Amino acid sequence: MPLQFDILTIFPSLFDSPFSHSILKRAQEAGLISIRRHDIRDFAQDKHRKTDDVPYGGGPGMVMRPEPIVEAMEVAVLPDKRARRIYFSPQGQPLKQERLASYLAYDQLVLLCGRYEGVDERAIEEAIDEEISIGDYILTGGEFAAMVFVDAVSRLIPGVLGEEESLKNESFSDSLLEYPQYTRPSEFRGRKVPDVLLSGDHAKIEAWRREQALERTRKKRPDLLKK
Repeated sequence: MPLQFDILTIFPSLFDSPFSHSILKRAQEAGLISIRRHDIRDFAQDKHRKTDDVPYGGGPGMVMRPEPIVEAMEVAVLPDKRARRIYFSPQGQPLKQERLASYLAYDQLVLLCGRYEGVDERAIEEAIDEEISIGDYILTGGEFAAMVFVDAVSRLIPGVLGEEESLKNESFSDSLLEYPQYTRPSEFRGRKVPDVLLSGDHAKIEAWRREQALERTRKKRPDLLKK
């Protein structure tokens, strides 16, 4: 059975392009993942399909109402699936590479994309299992975080990537950044490919790559070495 992604958003068309190309498109065609989009406006309580309102207590901006969110979530969650309901929020736990594989234990991942000043707290209490942050910065909406999440989780599913070996050597796979990569030509504007990569000695190549990964991590992300 494919891993089911359900995305709750007021802008479902934002996902047309990201999910219609390359790896994610092939993964859907191969039946490895399934992506459904739910327009929260369809669950609004008035004829104007209004999903937000002014915050109690005053303050700038608007807040997403709880009723359409909770009702959309109730429709999206499939009763025969082991589901995880996720809200993308700056207050959530940081999304790290080592956590991604844990989501493969679920049959369905239901993703709530917030907008404006956020979501009514009662919707979070009623309909969310986990809050996730993809970084310490603010986005226009949770849709962009959802795109990142779907891509990052999907590529861990066996068969989604053409070469499964590439997963083992990627940045963060063992708390290290990836080693430098080279391809043809062997010399470009006076810069040559390291001789060891042309030697054909696989043991030396692996040792060089490990050394380069460690050195890159020390220089660019020393915090990762604490792990």
